This record gives sequence, C-alpha cells and structure tokens, in this order.
Amino acid sequence: QVQLVESGGGLVQAGGSLRLSCAASGRTFTGYTVGWFRQAPGKEREFVAAFSWSGGNSYYADSVKGRFTFSRDNAKNTVYVQMNSLKPEDTAVYYCAVNMVWGLRNPGDYNYWGQGTQVTVSS
Repeated sequence: QVQLVESGGGLVQAGGSLRLSCAASGRTFTGYTVGWFRQAPGKEREFVAAFSWSGGNSYYADSVKGRFTFSRDNAKNTVYVQMNSLKPEDTAVYYCAVNMVWGLRNPGDYNYWGQGTQVTVSS
C-alpha cells in the first residue's frame, strides 16, 4: 500500500507560480500513474493532470494545458507539478492520487489519495 503526502500549496497572486509536491511512502511510484485533481468549494473534484512514472508520459486538462508541467525526483520518490500563470479559477484543494492504469480521468478510478493541499489565487 502506498501513502501519499502533498505539499507546496499556498496563497499567490494571479499570474504567479507554485510548485506542488506529491511524495510516496510504503512503496515507490514504479508502475503507477500519478494523477492530480482539484476541488473547489461547492464543486465536484475534477481531473487536472496525470503522469506515468515508468513511461514519463503526461497529459493535462485543457484548463491547465500549457501552464502546468510535471517533473520528478527519483531519489525522493516525489512527483512535482509546476503551476505557472495561475488564475483565480485555479483556487482549490489539490490532491494527488495513484492507480495502475494509464489514461484515466475519473477520480473513482484512483486507488490511493493524499490529504490535499490548498491553493488560493487572489485577483
């Protein structure tokens, strides 16, 4: 079983940047797809992006494409998402999650979740 811990959230002005981290313990990310989701107050949890640890592939929701980018640190067993040109509508709690299947965007298809990190973008 894998445990996930997100960090890196905070308050930033529109146009600013943040880098979120998702660290795994209990096992490595090998074989996993690492997904990022977000949930704003009163809204459903939505897909943001996903990263294949083994293949290095990634895909993004249209709303963040070109602004968010994945990176990784093998030694730390950590996935990062660099978020640039942030907008007020990016404000949400961001979660990382994993599953063993590539290409999924439904939160229900992800097996393990972190506790979330708050991102607030002021206008």
